[in-house]
Amino acid sequence: MAACFAGALALTLSGCAGFLVPAGEGEPEPTPSASHTPDVHADKLDPSDLAIAPSPDRPPPEGVPGSTPTPSPVVTGDCPSSGVVVDMGEVQAALGHRAVSLTLTNCGSKPFRVDGYPSVRALDDKGDPLPVPVNPGSSYMGTDRGPKEVMLKPGEVLHALLAWVSTSTGGELIEGDALAIAPAPGLEARTFPLEGSDVRLLDELNMTAWRAVSPP
Repeated sequence: MAACFAGALALTLSGCAGFLVPAGEGEPEPTPSASHTPDVHADKLDPSDLAIAPSPDRPPPEGVPGSTPTPSPVVTGDCPSSGVVVDMGEVQAALGHRAVSLTLTNCGSKPFRVDGYPSVRALDDKGDPLPVPVNPGSSYMGTDRGPKEVMLKPGEVLHALLAWVSTSTGGELIEGDALAIAPAPGLEARTFPLEGSDVRLLDELNMTAWRAVSPP
């Protein structure tokens, strides 16, 4: 009877001791399944990829990525890889002066830091750059308040004003066919045609910095 009890006790202790072995020691390596992807590691994942999706009966805990609703991006055409897109409004005229409003929209999914002026070039009918000076600063059509750093969130919009003179009082005029405008130097530019002979004549381009409110 004692021998049976001792044997049973030894068997019980042996079974329990299996739970005290550190994970992986003395155990065969698991066989990868067909859906296993060995090249994906946690250190390669973006933190936003680990967001917990809320369910109707279980709201996400506070402080967990994805628990705060993100504004829906406003997309104008295709969103560039930079995550921001520039657009140009209609040409406005006043006493020989011309101006267009520019907008910069975050069409991506991440905040974008903006601190400066648009990048603008005048183009000829072949798409080649023209020797038209481009200056940051105020004009007859609007006041430049200077650059200010802004963290542009998805869906948000900034404004700038681009102005020039299309009469002989502006000095030597160059006829341009289009404007190439980018959010900043080095970023992808969009080309906007200039229509009308009284619009295509350019002396120099003056632009205001990107701001949350349109220039006065």
